[in-house]
Order: sequence, then C-alpha cells, then structure tokens
Amino acid sequence: MDGIHDVGGKLGFGPIGITSDEPPFHAPWEGRMFGIVRSMARPSDWNVDKFRHTRELEDPVLYLTRPYFDQWYKVYACMFVGSGVLTVAELASGESDGTSPEGLPEPMAADAVDGAKNGGASFERPYDAKPKFEVGDTARARLITPVGHCRLPAYVRGHLGKIADYRGAHLLADASAHNEERSEPLYSVAFKLSDLFPEREGSTDQVYLDLWESHLENDE
Repeated sequence: MDGIHDVGGKLGFGPIGITSDEPPFHAPWEGRMFGIVRSMARPSDWNVDKFRHTRELEDPVLYLTRPYFDQWYKVYACMFVGSGVLTVAELASGESDGTSPEGLPEPMAADAVDGAKNGGASFERPYDAKPKFEVGDTARARLITPVGHCRLPAYVRGHLGKIADYRGAHLLADASAHNEERSEPLYSVAFKLSDLFPEREGSTDQVYLDLWESHLENDE
C-alpha cells in the first residue's frame, strides 16, 4: 500500500546520517533481538514479504519514531499472535501457558545460527508462459495506487524504462505478503536518473530496479 513506508523512500526527512564507524547495534538488546530472529522457529505461513507488509501496517507516527529493532519486536509479536503461536496474554506476562502449536519446528541450535544463510541458492520458480518483455524493450512502470503490499517504488511509477536483463521467474512479493504463491517474470529495468528527478537534468546516470512483470506495461 502507499504510505509513509514507501520502498523507495520519502522526501523531506533530511539526509541519512551514516558514518563509517557506526556500530551494527546501538544497544545490547538490539543484538539480542537480531539473534532471536535469526534462530527462532517460524510458522509455515511466514515469509519476508509478510513481515514487511505487517511492518507497513504500523501507525505512521510510530513507524517514524520507533527504533528499527523495536519495530521488529512489535511485528514479530503481531505475527506470532496472528499465526496462533502465542496469545496476547502470554506476551503480556512473558510466560508460556504450556501449550505448543502443532507443526512448529524446533528453534535453531545456537552454533548453527551463523551458518544459516542461503549460500547462493537459486530462488527461481517454474514458469510456463512466455515472458512479456525481452532485453532491450521499453516498458513503463505502472501508475498505480496499491492497497496491499507493493514492491514498485512510488518515485518510478509512470516513468519509461528499458529492460536491461531478465532474472527468471520468481514469487511475486506483492502476492507473497498475503500468503499467495504466484510466480512472475522478474526484470532489471533501467530508468534515466534525469527522468525520475528533474533536478538531475543532464545527468547520464541510470537507476536499475528489479521489477516484476505486473509492475510494467507496454509503452503505448
């Protein structure tokens, strides 16, 4: 959906203050939160897109003011309750009521957390239809106002780009966030920086975005 959390960012909030010596965590509890997330067992209906969508449902003021890992805590708490893993009462008390949902895998062992990475695995999915676009084609990012999760940045909608590469078929994040498995062709699309941001007129730079087929339409 469109909101304060647009995937491409929002103007008006000033520069992002990043320094070369910034620590990965600003407080010990943030490191613990990260470790818990990496090692905990996840229900079968969870995925990264559902996590992002749940986070986007946060009240705009809280979204902008809550620390990043504090948002993680709230999102995972909501997802645990939504999946029936925990109850609100258990969260409030910090104690289990002694029950355990069926089918939930055991938490990862501590010594296995560091190696829990995809290791270069391919996430391509089978796709029988012919991709709509080919490398070199022009395509326009759709001018839409989505009501659900959307990985098409607002700043590129309506603009013309060129297909730079074909990534194969992948699960559409917009559908995956709502527990729908739908494979679509994924393309790398090049947009002129000067088209996206008029203040950069004359620039020869380009912005490359990986976009799904349903994010694009023919230039007509």
